[in-house]
Amino acid sequence: MLGYCNTKKGVEETFPFDNETLVLKVGGKMFCLIPLEKQPLTISVKTDPEWSAELREQYPQITGAYHMNKTHWNTVVCDGLKPALILQLLDASYELIFNSLTRKTKEEVLNS
Repeated sequence: MLGYCNTKKGVEETFPFDNETLVLKVGGKMFCLIPLEKQPLTISVKTDPEWSAELREQYPQITGAYHMNKTHWNTVVCDGLKPALILQLLDASYELIFNSLTRKTKEEVLNS
């Protein structure tokens, strides 16, 4: 999964909070948080609020993200979910963040 994220343009790996929570950013903004010590694998991603509500109803592994805006951020326990859904969530989060960047920052990311 981390390898998949790193194939996207301009992804940075950071540890702004502690040494155990990997934060993936694009254009300086977070799109995925991964607590490295947590088992099973868990990620937090940003999603469209309407889709968030649908996901939470459909999958018990998807809940509002701890310490984040629960309208926009979900914690996803990857165990038991199809890999295609996890990749779709990562793609959606990256795209939401990338699309929120200024034109200048988008150009910098695309040219990196």
